[in-house]
Amino acid sequence: MKKLLAPEGMSYRGYIAAIALLLAGLGGCSKSDNASIPSAPPPAVTVYTVTEKPVGSYREFVGRTQAHRTVQITARVEGELTRRGFTEGAMVSEGQILYTIDDAPYVATVQGAEAELERARSEVERTTGEFERGQQLAPEGFLSAQDLEKLKAAASQAQSAVKAAESQLAAARINLGYTKIAAPFAGLVGKTHYNVGTVVGPSSGTLVELSAADPIYVNFQLEESAYISYLQKRQREGAASAAPALDISLRLPNNEVYAQEGSLTFADTQIDPTMGAVNLRAQFPNPDGLVVPGMYVTLLVEGREKVNKVVIPQSAVQSTQEGYTVLVVDDGNTVAQKVVEMGRRIGPMWAVDAGLSSGDRIIIDGLQKVRVGIEVKPIAGAVDPTTGAIAPLENGQ
Repeated sequence: MKKLLAPEGMSYRGYIAAIALLLAGLGGCSKSDNASIPSAPPPAVTVYTVTEKPVGSYREFVGRTQAHRTVQITARVEGELTRRGFTEGAMVSEGQILYTIDDAPYVATVQGAEAELERARSEVERTTGEFERGQQLAPEGFLSAQDLEKLKAAASQAQSAVKAAESQLAAARINLGYTKIAAPFAGLVGKTHYNVGTVVGPSSGTLVELSAADPIYVNFQLEESAYISYLQKRQREGAASAAPALDISLRLPNNEVYAQEGSLTFADTQIDPTMGAVNLRAQFPNPDGLVVPGMYVTLLVEGREKVNKVVIPQSAVQSTQEGYTVLVVDDGNTVAQKVVEMGRRIGPMWAVDAGLSSGDRIIIDGLQKVRVGIEVKPIAGAVDPTTGAIAPLENGQ
């Protein structure tokens, strides 16, 4: 190790002492400077004082819409399609003519049946007259009993022929009516399977499908465990208890909530063995035809029986390894963490099943500036329950 050389005119020991004094002075200056720097103020955060609100039980189900009435329109007589009376995918009214089949052969059949009926009626008049004259001649011996019986049989046969002709005419008129295929009810028509000029008949199958979608059905399923729990609850309350009061709404595929309220109209009597669930059906008014059959939708079901629960903004909830947590500010304005059990979501809000109490102050803005254990400056804030927007309360602190 090399020995430090003292400056000229200064002893080595004096040089070491001077360095020690210099270092001591520097250390003193450092302590003095640190003492003069003020400590940072506590970070400001927006807090929300939680309160309890009435919340009903809530479930969401994926469902599929179905027309409440659907028929396959078919041809009941054979012939060439001469006219189509609808626009594919449009609404049609009850009784509207959807297709017209060439009726010329059927008109001819009706005319032939009418002529045959007239001939049969004329034959009745002739045979009846002969029988009546025979009845007058027989007592005087001018007509044998055997001949009179023949006249009676001819008159009876002629009357039977009239009935047969009437039946044939009625059938011919029915078939003529079948050449005009009308909508049995108002609804939506789908895509036509046959065009004008095609020969169709009873064996042609479906010409077009017609469905009535007002009201509209929504089919969905409830798992068997939940269904059994519901039945047990009903049993405890008494067999005569009324069906549960439910508010049922619909979220469409574009995430908008449908304006019409629905009702539960059907529960199957057995469990679907392939899915382990019971089939249910809700019904919604659909006067504008906005909800189309075959859509996948979300059914929102809320019980009208409500219990008080803490409701907080979803933005205040953090997902950690411990589960869902929130940061709270205690009476000393110190940050602490609480693990919470979350329930149903209500727009931008979230119901809390456990972990918070009414009056707790949770941090809703400024989470990134704090950590557990530090002191903060709380500023009271409010949350719009519809949009989730956060705003400070006037004079709130």
